[in-house]
Amino acid sequence: MSETAAAIRAEFTKLRGISGTFVALLLFVPVSVLIAALGGWSAKGAIESDSPGLRSDFTPEQAGLDGILYGQLALIVFGVLIVSSEYTSGMMRVSLLAVPRRGRLYAAKMAVTAAAAAAVAIPVIVVSYLVTQFALGPHGVSIDASGVPRALAGAVVYLTLMSLFAAGTAAMARSAVVPLAVLLPTVLAGSQILSVVGATKEVVRYLPDRAGTQLLTVGSQDAYTGFAVLLVWTVAALVLGYLRHRRWDA
Repeated sequence: MSETAAAIRAEFTKLRGISGTFVALLLFVPVSVLIAALGGWSAKGAIESDSPGLRSDFTPEQAGLDGILYGQLALIVFGVLIVSSEYTSGMMRVSLLAVPRRGRLYAAKMAVTAAAAAAVAIPVIVVSYLVTQFALGPHGVSIDASGVPRALAGAVVYLTLMSLFAAGTAAMARSAVVPLAVLLPTVLAGSQILSVVGATKEVVRYLPDRAGTQLLTVGSQDAYTGFAVLLVWTVAALVLGYLRHRRWDA
């Protein structure tokens, strides 16, 4: 087994052994599916009662992807904890004894972050979509409806990159407090609020979460632009995180 493969295997072992990080990863499943079900049932009731509370831009295709926008908060916590837990606990010194080359250790950790996020995201995104359509009853649509397969694939890419972005910011901060205090409120509500304020409406389009959501917007014409913007943010976070990791204890 090569040193890189051994480092990746060790990171997978650590992921399963650190309960808080593993729980955050698994929480993505019930949060996404539960919100998908509630959203579908709520929309069904609103449609059948002609409720004015139903969003004017509602479509069953897009509704099937709404749940993961809340579930992503668990993956952001996962991305932060998988890196920060080793710094705060002092386990990073042990890891560096086992894998002295910091670049290899960092790359292995990020590879495991991406692989774990994608492995959980793929089935959950599909199940969440199907659960929403089931809850919508006669108002639901099939999973192969126009634009849906691309949006589902885009959702996997979005969640994986957001997990890596969170991990990169945690490596920069070397703790969980600042990344979580900034990322969770921003993704949950901050960027949405800024998107309706005239002074920040254009700028907020280039925030990672707002740009990235174009990837999972059914029929979006800006999906590739959103992907490019999110990718730039993610690469920048990973590079800056590595530079800080390389100088740890310096």
